[in-house]
Amino acid sequence: MKHTQRALGFLLIMLLVLGSVFAAGSKEAAAPASTALEDKVSMYASITSIEPIIEAFTADTGVAAENTRLSTARFVSTVLTEFEAGKLAADVLQGPLPVLEILKEQGVIADYVSPMGETYPEWARRDGIYLFGIEYVALIYNTELVAPADVPKRYEDLTDPKWKDQIVMANPASHATTISWLVGLKEHVFATEKEWYDFLRGLAVNNPMFVASFSPTPAPIESGEKKIGISMPKYIVTKAPAPLAWAQVSQPMLGSPRAIAITKDAPHPNAAKAFMEYWLSNKAMGMLANEVGEYVLTPGVYPPIKDIEKAEVIAIRELSDEELVKWGAEFEKIFEKK
Repeated sequence: MKHTQRALGFLLIMLLVLGSVFAAGSKEAAAPASTALEDKVSMYASITSIEPIIEAFTADTGVAAENTRLSTARFVSTVLTEFEAGKLAADVLQGPLPVLEILKEQGVIADYVSPMGETYPEWARRDGIYLFGIEYVALIYNTELVAPADVPKRYEDLTDPKWKDQIVMANPASHATTISWLVGLKEHVFATEKEWYDFLRGLAVNNPMFVASFSPTPAPIESGEKKIGISMPKYIVTKAPAPLAWAQVSQPMLGSPRAIAITKDAPHPNAAKAFMEYWLSNKAMGMLANEVGEYVLTPGVYPPIKDIEKAEVIAIRELSDEELVKWGAEFEKIFEKK
């Protein structure tokens, strides 16, 4: 299988260089390259642990791929500052859909039509922006400290007093994705607003530990400092063999759409298109799922997490800046430490 994937990846790049495409409808289609590829490509990304794809692209094409990690909180400001100064170094941008939509409005993103991207669902294509996955959120627990009978079966189970001082989560007053996730629960999971508020207050009573983002959430669970957390299933893969598993609650799993696009004035435009096609290919998405634990939109491709294919995963809507401020302030009051 690995030899087959490598062969497909190599063929993809050869087609890019030669300006050919696969037959219509193929998921391994490639964008025509009018001139030779440049010797490098630069990406700014919010996603983590993507070194396998970066290395594979470089190995398959000979194009040096560079990645700069930007947090969601400073993504827009960093890119706009560089863009307005005429010094944006990124050829490709990867971030949450709302972030790229803001940058699109500011003229940063090109109207590139990706042959590979056009094979994705219609709802995943947004005028040069292509959705490739969902930043899914779940309840992650320590399998050595939580008995099978105690694993939550519903989100409401986090309000059980047995979890007091045993929960870790990103700060619901300031972390945008957590704010969106909590609002998503109101809109997709809880039948009434009262039930949702009861959940929030019950969770707050259990005194969860707050961290800045999702990235620090697995560490205290892995170490045993906390037993459970509102986190991301991908850490089960990236932190292996840590004793982590996800609580298979009966309700939907929610998450923010992940997206990718090419910058309008990409310093390396041909390499940027080649990288975009490579990223959206079956090969790269398979690596993202299998080696990084991400939930991707490629049909039939799932991360190696037990029973994850059984989960119903819903992409939550974009919250406006006003909504983020409003709900952040509301959650700060609810979760205020006494």
